[in-house]
Amino acid sequence: MGWGCSCMLRSPRRTISATEREMENGACNGNDDSARRQPHAAMLATPRMGHLIPLAELAKRLVARHGVRTTLLTFASMASATQREFLAALPAGIEWVSLPPVDLSDLPPDTTVETLMSEECVRSVPALTGILARLGETTDLVAFVADLFGADSFDAAHDAGVPRRYLFYPGNLHSLTLSLSLPELDVSIPGEFRDLAEPVRLPGCVPIPGQDIPAPLQDKSNPGYKWMVHHCKRYRDADAILVNSFQAVEPDAAKAMRVPKPGRPPVYTIGPLIKTNAAPRAAPCLDWLDRQPSKSVVFVSFGSGGALPMEQMRELALGLELSGQRFLWVVRSPSGDDGAAVNGNYYDAESKKDPFVYLPEGFVERTKDVGLLVISWAPQTEVLAHHATSAFVTHCGWNSVLESLQHSVPMVAWPLYAEQRLNAVMLADGVGAALRLPESKGKDDIAAVVREVVEGKGRGAVVRANVAELQEAATDGLRHGAAAAALAEVVDKWTAGRSM
Repeated sequence: MGWGCSCMLRSPRRTISATEREMENGACNGNDDSARRQPHAAMLATPRMGHLIPLAELAKRLVARHGVRTTLLTFASMASATQREFLAALPAGIEWVSLPPVDLSDLPPDTTVETLMSEECVRSVPALTGILARLGETTDLVAFVADLFGADSFDAAHDAGVPRRYLFYPGNLHSLTLSLSLPELDVSIPGEFRDLAEPVRLPGCVPIPGQDIPAPLQDKSNPGYKWMVHHCKRYRDADAILVNSFQAVEPDAAKAMRVPKPGRPPVYTIGPLIKTNAAPRAAPCLDWLDRQPSKSVVFVSFGSGGALPMEQMRELALGLELSGQRFLWVVRSPSGDDGAAVNGNYYDAESKKDPFVYLPEGFVERTKDVGLLVISWAPQTEVLAHHATSAFVTHCGWNSVLESLQHSVPMVAWPLYAEQRLNAVMLADGVGAALRLPESKGKDDIAAVVREVVEGKGRGAVVRANVAELQEAATDGLRHGAAAAALAEVVDKWTAGRSM
């Protein structure tokens, strides 16, 4: 989630929702008088399910708690069976529209996904303007919300006469602080971030070593970097910024954001927004977990987009075996095979080849009584919520982090790409919710850190205690605390002065 990656985006395919067909006929959902009287928000999700899911969770909360109907807008390049299934399951009060496809064939074949998403957004502005204008005619459209790669869509909202334009930031406050500071850092730091001798120090944030600055910012000569600077400048055009984080996990950053700063929009922490009410899916790994002792299994997964280099994959296998702990590992063929990158599964979670052939000889047989290997996918939320799960070896994607905290599962940080290294710094050096593996990723280090977290000894005991406190804070904040109050304040601003 978050800052994207350097993988390739497939050519967009057209997906027309039932809602869009109705809108083309001038109907939408505005023909119902009661719906017309309800406040309505339009929300744009840029490509990737990790961007769409938290935005959809925000839509659910707006409908259920505040009576704000919503229309989710997606790009044609996002079209997939997974997305259609997800959107079809959304509750009443949430509609969806797929924007028409745009031609990206003029872009070079090695164009980064940051550039592809940015270009798709800019080229979609005319169509988006028309859709928002029609929504404004058929509903009481009070606000437009775009996520982090969609800031140029504010132009469409402005031209369509939408009164308020908000940014939804699916990452954390550390990442947002860096984003808002990037235009100044771009000028003040002439070289590459990875070459800095001293960490980057930002208000309220843990010092960030240069090599842990998000991957899209590590090559200033790449057009993707220039797009990121452009987006971060445009964030200041938002009336406010909604962040998928909560105060307890970043208390100093939250405090710094509460201090008004000229040119910076107000910031509201409204998280954690994680996937809820998913339809149950048959998963043999859950049956396997049912047979394991409570708090005994380490869950290993690198998100829907991640894959390890072959040597690290082998060291992980040997480290898990050496640790002596039970494990459930979502395994994929390694990156580097056939030129694949660590983010090579960004748009396709399926393993490209049989991953078992890359594991150490005899590993599967030796660990069959304590481990379970699952190819490509496991129901992560259900696994993290299971009583047998004790720890989570994670790539530190922000959605995965929030799911882990929500279920009080301590983490072993193994970041791969995007903003994940920054997240690992914040989790390990800031709030203490994870132990970070050394860069070498050797089997002995892996075994030692896994044991420490699973057994809750030494630093592992501190991490377990911190995660338990964060779970309680997150739950309280969503029910009746800071996150609930922040969202209520936002809705109040949206609906102030409405004519009934």
